[in-house]
Amino acid sequence: MVTVCKEIAYMKLEPFRLERFQSTWEHVVKYNLAESGVQPLNLEELLGDKEVDEIMKLPLHYVQTNGSFTLRRNIAELYEGTDEDCVLVTSGSSEANFLVVWSLLEKGDEVLVMLPNYMQIWGLVKMMGGNVIPLWLSEDDGWSLALEEVKEKVSRKTKLIALCNPNNPTGAVFDQTILRGVCEIAEDTGSWVLCDEVYRGAELEGNMTPSIWGSYDKAIVSSGLSKAYGLPGLRVGWIVTQKDMTNKLWSYHDYTTICPSAMSDFVANIALEPKNRARILSRTRGILNDNWPILERWLNDHSAIFRYTKPKAGAIVFVKYDVNVNSTLIAERLVKEKSILVVPGDHFLMDGFMRIGYGTNARHLELSLDLIADLFQDLLKHEHG
Repeated sequence: MVTVCKEIAYMKLEPFRLERFQSTWEHVVKYNLAESGVQPLNLEELLGDKEVDEIMKLPLHYVQTNGSFTLRRNIAELYEGTDEDCVLVTSGSSEANFLVVWSLLEKGDEVLVMLPNYMQIWGLVKMMGGNVIPLWLSEDDGWSLALEEVKEKVSRKTKLIALCNPNNPTGAVFDQTILRGVCEIAEDTGSWVLCDEVYRGAELEGNMTPSIWGSYDKAIVSSGLSKAYGLPGLRVGWIVTQKDMTNKLWSYHDYTTICPSAMSDFVANIALEPKNRARILSRTRGILNDNWPILERWLNDHSAIFRYTKPKAGAIVFVKYDVNVNSTLIAERLVKEKSILVVPGDHFLMDGFMRIGYGTNARHLELSLDLIADLFQDLLKHEHG
């Protein structure tokens, strides 16, 4: 009992500022540009008459706790050379990341975390008594990852290297050479590599981002239907890794959500059928390519204030602004004065930036951007007297 108490003692909650800020305001504001996915699909768009009849007769029971066989099979088809036994279905990619960190980490372990990044793993490692070591992407090189920095920072204490590809918040995409390079470095120290691939499939130019799957025996993929598929409300995510690790993670999953909901498992299985999958991803890329020119034109029209690197994937761009005001203060003013939600850069440990999502309705995007410009013009007036 004493040992257990000591182990629990270091699990001090690390506030997740990004999630708390978004969840406080996203259903209050008129214009939500904090969302990093595209406009969600509705059931009518996704389901045919046959599926509607089936879902109305669906028993709301416990499904297979690691995900139904058919859902895991459809997920496995996204990753060449794998099968359903390598897949664990989770409650979104957030639970997938949580299970990996929880199962691997012991107090004092080091975790290399790509930054900027969704800050879940950063907070989890701190909460569980680990040491976080940042791997900063280079803005000057188009948000690239330097393998030399990975080599310098990895050590025998490194339990895990955490990547995000395509990257949140920058929209950068890392090619197979980078992924294999990271895995080769990890192999030298026996470290695991977790790659959050939840934006995979949301590429502007339609070339699918390479997966880390198959690059290394200790590679783990986390992903889900929230971003590229426009189905965040299903809360369906997954882990793909070697079978023995999948079974280990499944045992941890027994202590969290236990199993997917019957409704979510059923609908996710339909979404991932090859024909529907192609249709959904085509819709996503259509939204991105329709909306990006609107945002790009606005950024270029206000180039005296904003600097950016064009994203390659995801409905997000990470924008640097030339005003000497804290990013959270700006975001709070946008909420209160303009009813617009964006994500402040300091939620990614990078003040002076903001993440703008452009997967929303095109008209809403245009109106929102005009209001953001109004606020920044006001900030500039006050800054220059």
